[in-house]
Amino acid sequence: MSDHTVKAFDDDIGELRGLIAQMGGLAEQAIGAAMDALQRHDLDAATRVIAGDKQIDAIEMEVEQLAVRIIALRAPMADDLREVVAALKIAGVIERIGDYAKNIAKRVPDIDAHSEIEPLSIMPAMANLAKAMVHDVLDAFAARDAQAAVEVCDRDRAVDDFYNSLFRVLVTHMMENPKTIGQVAQLLFIAKNLERVGDHATNVAEMVYYAATGEHMAERDRGSLTASEGV
Repeated sequence: MSDHTVKAFDDDIGELRGLIAQMGGLAEQAIGAAMDALQRHDLDAATRVIAGDKQIDAIEMEVEQLAVRIIALRAPMADDLREVVAALKIAGVIERIGDYAKNIAKRVPDIDAHSEIEPLSIMPAMANLAKAMVHDVLDAFAARDAQAAVEVCDRDRAVDDFYNSLFRVLVTHMMENPKTIGQVAQLLFIAKNLERVGDHATNVAEMVYYAATGEHMAERDRGSLTASEGV
């Protein structure tokens, strides 16, 4: 982004980017912490993830207030206006990603500490895919990198495929082990939360692409009806 005549404008845009980066970093950490709490059945860690969501919400409010102030006082045009509006929308999406991490943490007490449900051991791999998408799309926003945003969108199919595979494995496990139905149902909800994190990362990527180019990203092939649409 080129320097503006009014340095305060550059400072405001820099602050806006910084808040988005901070907010996104917290959401990314929350996903990892929630999955770690799930694996270790660490109830205290899960409680910290739930409490930490308030900080993400607070930063979203800061972004909203700053964006409104920039629009009211600086009257941004063209590229600048797109960036401010994109930041405003992205903050709302990141807040939802934080909510998904919180939802995962809330389900930790419902999973047996000594559970031998095999799919539980492979779920972190799906979480890592979704978390990496969040990290990379925020880097794309900071760099106004349209191509990086496209690449993040392309990776969403891998998260969807992972979810569909995990869905089938979990349903099969429930059928073969009826006593685990309650816990497996919780894992299905957790897997769905992770799938939605990937979806939200692609939403951010589309906003980043528009902010950087002024054009809407070509509609992505969402494929045929998937298991994720049934939960």
